[in-house]
Amino acid sequence: MPSLRTWPVTLWVAPSNRCNQPRSSMPRKVCKDCQPENPYQRPAPHPGPRCATHWRAEQKRRKEAAHASHVAHVYGIGHRDYDHLKDLQGGVCAICQRATGATRRLSVDHDHKTGAVRGLLCRPCNNMLGHGRDSKDFFARAVAYLIAPPACRLTPEADQ
Repeated sequence: MPSLRTWPVTLWVAPSNRCNQPRSSMPRKVCKDCQPENPYQRPAPHPGPRCATHWRAEQKRRKEAAHASHVAHVYGIGHRDYDHLKDLQGGVCAICQRATGATRRLSVDHDHKTGAVRGLLCRPCNNMLGHGRDSKDFFARAVAYLIAPPACRLTPEADQ
């Protein structure tokens, strides 16, 4: 019996599997949203996958539904109320007037004592209110600090 090294190459055949087949010959799954509706076909109990375009649309729909559900459950306002409040604010954060909520949705600001919704804020403004614990004195001191910072009161004689 000849050794494997002397056998002709044509005697050895690679096992056939899907990896060796060209992509065009592989069966393709059809997007369940792209399929034309057939009135005579029963809906599948577990329909197939989605194409990239429909999957992105589905992810966006799910994300919006989850946000609307969260806002309704925690703050008691519906998705339309959220959108109406955003329109009343001009589509921007109520404090800084810069953040639009395009990248990250505006947070629902509420009074922790009463639970009443006050408006929509960007994350930094909402954190600032939380850090100040909604204290008017805290923000009055912040305004006074901005008007007359302590460093302005330094005199050259104080360093000597």
